[in-house]
Amino acid sequence: MTEAIRIFVDADACPVKDEIYRVAYRHEIPVSVVSNSYFRVPVHPLVSRVVVSDSFDAADDYIAGRASAGSIIITADILLADRCIKAGAVVLSPTGKPFTADSIGAAVATRAIMADLRAGMGSENIGGPPPFGKNDRSRFLSALDAVLVRLKRGG
Repeated sequence: MTEAIRIFVDADACPVKDEIYRVAYRHEIPVSVVSNSYFRVPVHPLVSRVVVSDSFDAADDYIAGRASAGSIIITADILLADRCIKAGAVVLSPTGKPFTADSIGAAVATRAIMADLRAGMGSENIGGPPPFGKNDRSRFLSALDAVLVRLKRGG
């Protein structure tokens, strides 16, 4: 692999930041934590905080603009995932579910359908995703570790 591995975190609503730091430290991989507002990140040479403007999609634009074959993007944002996959990045949701070129089209379509349903029926009638749980956290840790091992081996 010619590109250095880096993790980019769509951080404003990411529930697994601490897990990302732990795995990154173990693998010695730099992490960029991108958000629209300031919040605390660990003081560590592998972790950098990037605060972008509060304009719509500023964090997404920052991450997508830097996504490449050496990038691991952590996001629940399906449209950002789509942009990053097209740039060659590996994309994981905070639940550990990978977004892939094969799965992203269906995810984008489902997102659009759900947005239409919420607009027509009101969000109180449409359930959201299930609560984030312990199993999600565990699945994420395993998935991130596996991706890093694969990328470090050149795959």
